[in-house]
Amino acid sequence: MDIKIGVQDTPREITIESAQSPEDVTRLVEAALNSGSLLSLTDDRGRTILVPGSKIAYVEIGPASTRKVGFGSTM
Repeated sequence: MDIKIGVQDTPREITIESAQSPEDVTRLVEAALNSGSLLSLTDDRGRTILVPGSKIAYVEIGPASTRKVGFGSTM
């Protein structure tokens, strides 16, 4: 699943792919927002991403998108 996290005062969003369920991610985000603690997520490569809960602007949780390879014709 794809997760996008907007961070306050930062022009770019954090985008990760994770095998965690949407319910788990939602629970972790809610806990970080309510307590102001760190949001800790693990991506598909095993890396841990930490975001301060007090700096989270938004979180988008969606299905993994398929990546297109090559050039397509738009005609």
